[in-house]
Amino acid sequence: MVFHDIRFPLEIAFGATGGPERRTEIVTLGSGFEERNSPWAHSRRRYNAGYGLRSLDDVHEVIAFFEARHGRLIGFRWKDRADWKSCAPAADIAPDDQVIGTGDGETVTFQLQKTYVSGAGSYTRVITKPVAGSLRVSVADEELTTGTDFSVDVTSGVVTLAEAPAAGAIVSAGFAFDVPVRFDTDFLEISLTGFEAGSVPHIPIVEVRV
Repeated sequence: MVFHDIRFPLEIAFGATGGPERRTEIVTLGSGFEERNSPWAHSRRRYNAGYGLRSLDDVHEVIAFFEARHGRLIGFRWKDRADWKSCAPAADIAPDDQVIGTGDGETVTFQLQKTYVSGAGSYTRVITKPVAGSLRVSVADEELTTGTDFSVDVTSGVVTLAEAPAAGAIVSAGFAFDVPVRFDTDFLEISLTGFEAGSVPHIPIVEVRV
């Protein structure tokens, strides 16, 4: 899949709407009971960026971004302002925010992930687009040094440690991240509402698997 490691303009994305989507198949039995099943193991985010446009300059910037991505063809980064880091939005990133693995004395690579917990339920989401410079890592509650003790591939979310953690040692990380997305349309319907104001009322954006 073709992907450009560039983020959708933040000032325009600020007014966007959207969030996670699930797909659930429901069959109602003759007794009135239901059988529910989900063919998706992971949720998928959808957004509408049209609400963030406030001027013709914004419209022009979106057109340029859209054309450079060739419509739906090429993916890009999106900052979800409701869910963009390993902790709550108001909290500070810490090296023990998310458990990403357990040492076995041999493994040195670990995939970033974020686990959502509510009551007895939980969901673990793979993070593939961390923000460069945001990562903090700890092993057995000891924070590591960036560049010396570990590195991260910001195009895949894979963390590589300089030394394999001892068996049983908990590997944790804190980070900011973007969502890999693409436009979900090949046509931008632009409406000019005034000489110095314009709007693109619907710019659908959807998460992609990378």
